[in-house]
Amino acid sequence: MMKFFKTFLKIGMLAATVALAASQSARAQLEIDITQGVVEPVPIAITDFVSADATGAEIAGVIAADLKRSGLFAPIDKGAFIERISNPDAAPRFDDWKVINAQALVTGRVTQEADGRLRAEFRLWDTFAGQQLVGEQFFANRANWRRVAHIIADAIYERLTGEKGYFDTRIVYVDESGPKNQRVKRLAIMDQDGANQRYLSDGRSIVLTPRFSPNRQEITYMSYESGQPQVYLLQIETGQRELVGNFPGMTFAPRFSPDGQKVVMSLLRDDGNSNIYAMDLRSRTTTRMTSSNSIDTSPSYSPDGSRVVFTSDRGGRPHIYVMGADGSNPQRISFGDGTYSTPVWSPRGDLIAFTKQTGGQFQIGVMRTDGSGERILSTGYLQEGPTWAPNGRVIMFFREAAGGGGPRLFSIDLTGRNEQAIPTPQFASDPAWSPLLD
Repeated sequence: MMKFFKTFLKIGMLAATVALAASQSARAQLEIDITQGVVEPVPIAITDFVSADATGAEIAGVIAADLKRSGLFAPIDKGAFIERISNPDAAPRFDDWKVINAQALVTGRVTQEADGRLRAEFRLWDTFAGQQLVGEQFFANRANWRRVAHIIADAIYERLTGEKGYFDTRIVYVDESGPKNQRVKRLAIMDQDGANQRYLSDGRSIVLTPRFSPNRQEITYMSYESGQPQVYLLQIETGQRELVGNFPGMTFAPRFSPDGQKVVMSLLRDDGNSNIYAMDLRSRTTTRMTSSNSIDTSPSYSPDGSRVVFTSDRGGRPHIYVMGADGSNPQRISFGDGTYSTPVWSPRGDLIAFTKQTGGQFQIGVMRTDGSGERILSTGYLQEGPTWAPNGRVIMFFREAAGGGGPRLFSIDLTGRNEQAIPTPQFASDPAWSPLLD
């Protein structure tokens, strides 16, 4: 039998994982450069994993759906396959895959261990070079089979693009139901593809603007359960909730600092001005960062924690500004027509996403951190609230159609050409993307 794997431990849900990348001397040339604008999707064949039940086909289906949604891959219809993979330990017949123009091939197996755990193996092949690019296997509880599929999709994405994937992540958002003037708003969480929906609050009080910690499965959110806006910390896995404080002048939940030790927020004080403050979550002390006779709001840290982007109308109408994390040297960076709001720094540090309102339309766009290179990715009747995937290549936001109804979630990549609707059971707003799961 050919040996494809070497073993190492992985902490968390998976008990162990094994991996082997191709050696430098045998390294294949199949790679996707996603820094060059529009990319033609790579044809990829994803075979049903060999298994004793439907689990192998289900895992393959989730992998294919993840890769297709990225816009970088075009999974080939299984009806075109010539070779039927029955032994994933053997090298495939590469000519059979080249005939159908499969530039990459994924094969695998799913078995059950004696202790009941699921064992999932996969191999990624460069069909034209006739080489294996990577092979891995994972052990997990059977209930976590979807997460295994997302992790495999991430491994394929990373091997072929050179960048981290974003499929093994979750979205927290506000679920909305009922008539528009009496909406019930509950915190909800789901996988990034809309699966595994569950509620985090009961709907007895209004909740708004959840925000994920950049390094933990923890969120902040606003609640009006006391009649006044309060900010809570919620541990996703344990359900443990902690009151951060009462903030009568707050309209958005705070955002975390990159180390998760602080939050930055906008507060309306007695003087009628809205200014930006940082709070140390350990000591609960606040530090004022701006002191202007204007509305300063929607702050977001840069990924290195050295700067903060925010919106201010100090120039006459809302525009985007950047300042030091201590409030020093605020500089306006947006100069286009219309008004700007909800700026969010990319996890890569290279771009800032924003909402722009101009000409009666709402737009989701990005610009460089000095304000140059502004690009509009999506335009609609009412859309706002961008949130970044952890690899900084995809943005999620919410949109409401001109005909009314309610908001829905959408994602779009940085080319602006791959917009995807995200399925939710009911109306949905205020999405926040998690970091990669541990």
